[in-house]
Amino acid sequence: MRLFVGIPLAQEVIDALERLVRSLRSEGDGLRWASPESWHITLQFLGETSAEKHACVVARLRDVRAPKVPVQLNGTGFFDRAGVLFAGVSVSAEMVELEKQVLAATAKCGFVAEDRPFHPHVTLARAKGDNRMPALRRLKQRAKKSVGFPAFTATEFRLYDAFLGAGGSRYEVRERFPLGDR
Repeated sequence: MRLFVGIPLAQEVIDALERLVRSLRSEGDGLRWASPESWHITLQFLGETSAEKHACVVARLRDVRAPKVPVQLNGTGFFDRAGVLFAGVSVSAEMVELEKQVLAATAKCGFVAEDRPFHPHVTLARAKGDNRMPALRRLKQRAKKSVGFPAFTATEFRLYDAFLGAGGSRYEVRERFPLGDR
């Protein structure tokens, strides 16, 4: 299993992202566009995981007690070195608290948090192949930095299993964990 922990998006946000992607996408643009079914906000990537560690992670994540998380996407940006177009996510105190609790829970199962700062986002497209830098430059010329998205409140977070394929990754939900009062 190739696992990660994330926050699913509300349908109205997915609809807004789909409109944005339709306005940016073009035939033969040299980009691999993420499918709407794959859009999420990653809290922690766990990677290849044994059945034993999976059971531990599920048990520990069930212990997380965090409030519902207000979520506001805030425009688009690029991770140039990775060749990624993303929709940024505003960091709320509730999101930071949830991420902290997820990291603490998975640490009890032997997972180590990444060293880099938490930068919540939704990956929309990746430049691919030898022609990736020109493809990214062309996309930057078309992309709008300021795009409005509806806000929503996340009422759950999920444990996902990632399946890699030639056309991109496919994700399956392994477990759901409620946020807020239980």
